[in-house]
Amino acid sequence: MTKEQTAVIKQRYAAKLKNGYPLIEKSAFDQPFIDSLQEGTLLRLLDEKGAFLGKGYFGRQNKGVGWVLTRKQGEEIDRPFFQSRLKAAFDKRAALQADDQTTVFRLFNGEGDGIGGLTIDYYDRFYLCTWYSEGIYSFRKEVYEALQSIVTCKGIYEKKRFSAKGQYVEDDDFVSGERGEFPLLVKENGMTFAVYLNDGPMTGIFLDQRDVRKRIRDHYADGKDVLNTFSYTGAFSVAAALGGARKTTSVDLAKRSLPKTIEQFSVNQIDYEAQDIIVIDVFQYFSYARKKGKTFDLVILDPPSFARSKKRTFSAQKDYTGLLQEAIALTRKNGVIVASTNCSLFSMKKFHSFIREAFSREGVSYELMEQYSLPDDFRTTKAFPEGDYLKVVFLKRLS
Repeated sequence: MTKEQTAVIKQRYAAKLKNGYPLIEKSAFDQPFIDSLQEGTLLRLLDEKGAFLGKGYFGRQNKGVGWVLTRKQGEEIDRPFFQSRLKAAFDKRAALQADDQTTVFRLFNGEGDGIGGLTIDYYDRFYLCTWYSEGIYSFRKEVYEALQSIVTCKGIYEKKRFSAKGQYVEDDDFVSGERGEFPLLVKENGMTFAVYLNDGPMTGIFLDQRDVRKRIRDHYADGKDVLNTFSYTGAFSVAAALGGARKTTSVDLAKRSLPKTIEQFSVNQIDYEAQDIIVIDVFQYFSYARKKGKTFDLVILDPPSFARSKKRTFSAQKDYTGLLQEAIALTRKNGVIVASTNCSLFSMKKFHSFIREAFSREGVSYELMEQYSLPDDFRTTKAFPEGDYLKVVFLKRLS
């Protein structure tokens, strides 16, 4: 196990750590000290008066340079430590583990479960570990041993998200056990999704939208014309179709979205030829739809926080208001817009200000129907509000 190194935190940052903030920020240290550290170095964190703050590890990622792991001076960061944290998290997901209609969910959610920089997702007896820094990845042996001591794994896969700018590291993601046969078919609230655990950075479904998909299927889709923008593999479209939508239109710029969406419809016995699947830039589609006079009863907006195409750069923080204006123009009176963002750089309160501004610019009134944040398996901590990143608001256009 890595030897501990004492690290003195600047006083203003020490106050945050004392209040439970788990992220070790880059500005908490002088640059020469940071430059002297190796990824995975265990840090005994003290304030400038020598008071103990906690133990953590050094690991560069886009959010900071490490995470606090324990506030107990005598607690060792070893296999039993990881085992106790994993078991406590897994026990909190007992209801999901017992639900035969849902075989895909998050088992361990980073700092919300006590280990920042690591998530573990369950895919029908396969486990997917995602590592967000080389620092936490240096503990992989202890983590995998702890995982296998708690559960019976059919197979383990991993995603390494710590190349330049936090991007995915291309590699064979298989770790141990049995290699899966893909697509692997998993269930979410009775819906079937085809996933791939060893095919790039993403698997084919965003698990944090589970509650929203169910709500769309059960309450908003029946008899509706549905537009699903930034549709990825069409999971929202599947939910809408299973909920009785008259027709779904899925729009995404990525060429892979066409075969992936066809696959998701097919594994749910939905006739994909009765649906529209369009590979085009979403903003170009908005322009096309306006010219053709197309409107919809339900419009789903779930863009990435940041995206760049040949003609446009989109930033949720700067451009969501304009995006929502485009959606309002295509939404019928009494129609519903599902406005969603996974951007952690602004709060739900700020998101509502974007919504108010968009409707005001369009001269349209609206009603707030309901809103969602992360589902229960994506545990967060009040001490780190940035971790509760998902914001989803259902809006009815009234005029």
